[in-house]
Amino acid sequence: MTDQTQPLLRFTGHRHLAIRLVLSTLTGRPIRISNIRSNSPTHQGLQPHEVSFIRLLDSITNGSKIEFGMSGSTLVYRPGLITGSAEGLGASNGVLNHEISKECRTRGITYFLIPLCLLAPFSKSPFNILFTGPGCITSATSSGDPSIDTLRTAILPLYKNFGVDRNLEIRILRRSCAPSRGKLAGGEVHFVFPHQIRLPRTLHLLNAGWVKRIRGVAYAIGVSGSNNARAIDAARGVLNKFVPDTYIFSDVSSAPLLPSPSDSNDPSGKTKGAVGFGLSLVAESSTGCFYSSDVASPPDGGTTPEDVGKQGAYQLLETISQGGCVEKCAATTVLVLMGMGSEDVGRLALGRDVVGSEEVVQLGRDLRAFGGAGWGFRDGRDEGEVVVSVVGRGVGNVGRKAA
Repeated sequence: MTDQTQPLLRFTGHRHLAIRLVLSTLTGRPIRISNIRSNSPTHQGLQPHEVSFIRLLDSITNGSKIEFGMSGSTLVYRPGLITGSAEGLGASNGVLNHEISKECRTRGITYFLIPLCLLAPFSKSPFNILFTGPGCITSATSSGDPSIDTLRTAILPLYKNFGVDRNLEIRILRRSCAPSRGKLAGGEVHFVFPHQIRLPRTLHLLNAGWVKRIRGVAYAIGVSGSNNARAIDAARGVLNKFVPDTYIFSDVSSAPLLPSPSDSNDPSGKTKGAVGFGLSLVAESSTGCFYSSDVASPPDGGTTPEDVGKQGAYQLLETISQGGCVEKCAATTVLVLMGMGSEDVGRLALGRDVVGSEEVVQLGRDLRAFGGAGWGFRDGRDEGEVVVSVVGRGVGNVGRKAA
């Protein structure tokens, strides 16, 4: 539990809210975030998906204190101890059930899961959380959230570099797409993260290697499985010229059934969730680096499977061309774990476009505000690469003393 006498770290704006809450929880520093969409005439203050994430944080911690301003545009968060899901609010038999409401259907499930993966290694007990609800979206979204497949195959394997690799599971029990207006999602995901550590290992990852294989998942939800075949054929038509070892798995499922919100006379009535299709691709290099791409059909339709397949393939090639050992959507995860690790200097090669992205630049500033050391930079071995040196803070897991 945090010391109530600690001064509040002050931030403004709604951008990067989730990662700031994660850093506050890891370091035990209370924060105050003001001017959250204060100039917006229609959506002032915290949005439903942000409130849902804060509610989830409260469930997996003990002793956290959360204060909201009258208009919702100010948040004060005093973090507690990360206890995991066993004693969380709404937990049953060690499984925490978190329902994502229909108002949160603008963000994907990875908006919640990527920050949780950063907190789980430092928890007192394992994370075992079941995500359900009409706002649970497993596909990629227009907000920039990657699909659950990309998290499972491209981001989660990176934890092995920090000594976290035992029994990590993300079970997709029911797939869902981003819904159009008036529709619901209705996905279901079981997240299991039982491996806690004392301190993350110091990382030295400087050689990106050569891409040796490409794997992927094409998913069709509530539509014909031929959409998968067409998307896969279009993607392979582009990728096979570069990497012959390309295999894309096809997953066809029915649209999720949800309670009908409009038929009050029949409480047992069901309505179909959103339908659509998408493609997640992951390239693995000879040195264990991962690059990914995510494309999903828009909620209102109008895109052919061939377009999705080609766009996913070209997006993957563009991500690989940016260079470095970690892509943009995984850079935050790796850099935070490096900053929380043992008090040693870790080194990571990143592409210049990744280092210059808004998320990475702001993360460096936020880590400095939370007491971390500044990053060092030098040119990498390949053109267009930058080696980032990060000194760990030695933020250990106070809940567990054994690795």
